Amino acid sequence: MRAVVRQAVSDVRAAPPPTPVDPPADPAVAALRAVVDELAACSHQLGELMLEVAPAYLSDTEAADVLALLCDEIGETVENGLAARRYALTGDRRALAGTLL
Repeated sequence: MRAVVRQAVSDVRAAPPPTPVDPPADPAVAALRAVVDELAACSHQLGELMLEVAPAYLSDTEAADVLALLCDEIGETVENGLAARRYALTGDRRALAGTLL
């Protein structure tokens, strides 16, 4: 059952990133955009892991207490873990502001 719910949530929230109006002419810019998209995808996966440990019904304060040990084990800050959790909840990259993105 858990896998079915996870897949359903993933299908709903995993909208493809918006395509730029004009693709960049500079290959370096195109490559950088691809790297940012990959970082966002990894952050989404990390956020899904955080949601498994600290479900969405918990506030950020409550989730921080629950996620502290996990974040310590994987070498991530609690703030970045919470940001990834919010990104997995919303699909909005602005949730990652202040992290790697």
